Amino acid sequence: MDNRTMVLERQFNATPEVVWAALSDPNVLPTWWGPDGFSCKTKEIDLREGGQWRFDMIAPDGTVFANRHRFTVYDKPRRIVYLLDDDGQGERSKTAEITLMPQDGGTALRLCMRFATAEDLRAAKTYNAVELGYQTLGKLAAYLEAHGQETTPCATPDGAVE
Repeated sequence: MDNRTMVLERQFNATPEVVWAALSDPNVLPTWWGPDGFSCKTKEIDLREGGQWRFDMIAPDGTVFANRHRFTVYDKPRRIVYLLDDDGQGERSKTAEITLMPQDGGTALRLCMRFATAEDLRAAKTYNAVELGYQTLGKLAAYLEAHGQETTPCATPDGAVE
């Protein structure tokens, strides 16, 4: 790992297809995304290669953080790559890659975030980006535990089931 990359890993007791469904359903993703106590208000959501998700992340104290994920790879049920920034508010974009791998009857998820500079990564760590990222993965685990068997593939815009 280099001095610009942050890696988070977590094992889930669900198949890659079920984890993928929680990551790719536009009605589900905003319900669990973000650290503990944070919520999302979606402005636009198009979860596919070439699409984007624009949303406000709202902190427990009401502070609003603009976010944009621009998807460059959507390889079901293995990998999602996106550019992530603050929707044009001045923050440099970073690349995030989510990889899902079958492991021990469940799924190993690996999230790699590559920052523009080493200083950007250091700055992110000052606001506890690693811990906040693991909280987000914890919320995904809680969602899967509560709804995992109910999480099913979603329909694409043309009506086909993914």
